Amino acid sequence: MTETAGHNSISKDQLRSIIERIERLSEEKKTISDDIAGIFTEAKGNGYCSKTLRKIVAMRKKNPADRAEEEAILETYLHALDMLA
Repeated sequence: MTETAGHNSISKDQLRSIIERIERLSEEKKTISDDIAGIFTEAKGNGYCSKTLRKIVAMRKKNPADRAEEEAILETYLHALDMLA
């Protein structure tokens, strides 16, 4: 079924399908987020620092060259601020 809104036409079935797919994926995303949070809770219960684990996960996502560049810049800034031992 197509409904006309000005000069645009909208397929109700297609629109409903798109919305339902978005809703389904959003629910899956929430479930996955909850699962990840559970793993961080488990890690914390085993003595690991969640904040540090999150940083490691973020670092592992990066290209090694990009990560090395960021670390070099960070070291330069820390040195300029007399924050390195």
